[in-house]
Amino acid sequence: MRINIRSSKAILVPLALLAGAALSVALLSPATAGAAPRAASSTVVAGAQTGSAAQPSVSKAEADQAHAALVPQTTTGMPPTAQTLYAVVNSNGTLARGFGASSAVILATGTYQVNFSHDVTHSALIGTIGLAGTSGSSAPGFITVVGRVGVANAVFVQTYNSAGALANLGFHLAALS
Repeated sequence: MRINIRSSKAILVPLALLAGAALSVALLSPATAGAAPRAASSTVVAGAQTGSAAQPSVSKAEADQAHAALVPQTTTGMPPTAQTLYAVVNSNGTLARGFGASSAVILATGTYQVNFSHDVTHSALIGTIGLAGTSGSSAPGFITVVGRVGVANAVFVQTYNSAGALANLGFHLAALS
């Protein structure tokens, strides 16, 4: 099977791959195949913050607390005990449970910092909205996760309601190190 993308080059994808694995390929319609690339959108969701400059400053107390639990990484970027770290955080910013998670704090409405015992700067970060308990259902919403500027073992998290406004929502966070 042939899948044509932006250039005249083609990628050959065996049918077994398409049937046996989830693939995500951005395809262009024939009408847009020769069109110039679009500029990045400057639209921002109401109340959303973008980029590392949008994060609030780290206080000395926050940095000291995070650094106190830090296990240094090796020269290859992996911590000496590579593993999956996780945190389950309540909507009020308290840490419900976790593995390698040392604390969580709410910084502002829908804005959190989660501290881990390991450097997570080279980790894959995965977040999802969800309750800490085993019953009920969470309000629908969205989550963004990124490393915390200035704190190697912390993650900056923002949660949004379904309308796109910052909102206090519980979440689950994994750092694959």
